Amino acid sequence: MSLRAEVTGARRVVVKVGSSSLTTAAGGIDPDRVRNLVDAVAMLRERGAEVVLVSSGAIAAGLAPLGLKRRPSALAAQQAAASVGQGLLVHRYTEELARHGLTAGQVLLTVDDVTRRSHYRNAYQTFATLLELGVLPIVNENDTVATSEIRFGDNDRLAALVAHLVHADLLVLLSDVDALYDGPPGAPGVRRLADVRGEADLAGVRIGSTGAAGIGTGGMVTKVEAARIATGAGIPVVLAAAPSAADALAGAPLGTLFHATGRRRSTRLLWLEHATEPLGHLELDAGAVRAVVERGASLLAAGVTGVRGSFHAGDPVELVSPDGAVVARGLVGYDADELPDLLGRSSGELQRELGAGYGREVVHRDAMVVLPR
Repeated sequence: MSLRAEVTGARRVVVKVGSSSLTTAAGGIDPDRVRNLVDAVAMLRERGAEVVLVSSGAIAAGLAPLGLKRRPSALAAQQAAASVGQGLLVHRYTEELARHGLTAGQVLLTVDDVTRRSHYRNAYQTFATLLELGVLPIVNENDTVATSEIRFGDNDRLAALVAHLVHADLLVLLSDVDALYDGPPGAPGVRRLADVRGEADLAGVRIGSTGAAGIGTGGMVTKVEAARIATGAGIPVVLAAAPSAADALAGAPLGTLFHATGRRRSTRLLWLEHATEPLGHLELDAGAVRAVVERGASLLAAGVTGVRGSFHAGDPVELVSPDGAVVARGLVGYDADELPDLLGRSSGELQRELGAGYGREVVHRDAMVVLPR
């Protein structure tokens, strides 16, 4: 059996595990599942690789202590469960890692941590220092203080973005499904896709949601999307079953290998494209669309024809063409209530009338990502 060179040669690996792979049907942490996962990760560390673990399970781990039978739908209840469960989950990891002489470090991320420039730099430096010190970072979204819905499949996407943030060589998605299939697993004629080399290999694949009802939030859709994000940024991805973690991390040709399809790009812009929810829309004239899309220019007030939404300077907004198509996303330089008086006016005019501060870009090119149409 030949081993996968993409796995055996990886020096920095991000491993993501879902809630249903860590917990019992009742919602509590399954000690055996956590132990088996930690043993597999420890073997990877012994091989000389650095590891970052993106772990779901905080909300699920908090259900039983709170007397909840299912994952609650209300955001406040989810946050309460996450508050209780996160400590329990990290404590369990800490105990199991200690058996191997490894130290755990908890890292809770929000979107702001990696889209706003000063926060992003700090997040990268934190990971770099933890890995330099030999610590195994355990990452989760900061569900307890999230200000928007804890979205479906966030941690699959989070894992892909963290892999890019830490300059990983490989992303491994561990799930309760053992691979990507071209239809419902177990159905007649359905086959496993051992390799995915690009979008052509996904043509005709019927991807449905999977997972343990009431516990996890992810599914195959979110895992394929995470694989697209990572591979498009030059990072190969392995999708495998959590019970087979040791073999998958050793390079065994099981599960599905998504081959890298693109090159590394700005981490901040990758997060802006895939991890932010726009708080408003800026309507552009045709000239501004050409400047932004074709020339990579910043967006100036002269090219904006309308404003929708409630947002503040630094918030993500979508840039919309005259025909209603979203052409880009960026971090806006003004509050929503400032912009109506600026629309259609040149930077020079605004500076002369309102002061030097009003000559700046509405969205700077360095804080903007053009979206595929």
